[in-house]
Amino acid sequence: MKTTIFRAAALALLLAGCGQHGQQAPHLEGQAPDRATHADHPQAARDGHGQHEGRGRHWLAGDLEVSAAWSRAIPPAAPVAGGYLAIRNHGGEDDRLVEVRSDAAQRVEIHEVRHEDGMARMRPLPDGLPLPAGEAVELRPGGYHLMFIGPGDGFVAGRSVAATLVFERAGELAVEFEVRAIAAQSPAGGHEHH
Repeated sequence: MKTTIFRAAALALLLAGCGQHGQQAPHLEGQAPDRATHADHPQAARDGHGQHEGRGRHWLAGDLEVSAAWSRAIPPAAPVAGGYLAIRNHGGEDDRLVEVRSDAAQRVEIHEVRHEDGMARMRPLPDGLPLPAGEAVELRPGGYHLMFIGPGDGFVAGRSVAATLVFERAGELAVEFEVRAIAAQSPAGGHEHH
């Protein structure tokens, strides 16, 4: 057991060093390798190699902060599952979420729900989701959201689903969607961005 933990910590340190020359690896003492914090490591925070706990998990990629990633549990054989999160662009330039990948589904699409003539219509955003400079964009039920098409069996309450967000400027960012109860309307703790 101790050998496995040591190997996992060593691997995490090795992978954390894959940034710019001189970048320090996140502090792992007493933490699982995937829970390294960036609060004490500003360089790691700027480079997107960290996250912090609090009211939900947060991930950083360049000037983007991603938080409150969640999904609802789905019944067996459901054809789709939704994904929701908040993205804040702290930078001075616009960015765009252009793709999402996950082994938890056959594919993931970026969608929006528009209300036209009293009807809600869902449509994919093939050009991605704009992330204006200095603003926050919330993906939530009934608005912008991710659609996990052909999901596997990972969408069970209490589990998490891994995905990679791909941004036009900020690059790739691995995140985890906390799977909530089927009736959930928002993430636990009410951590919302508008």
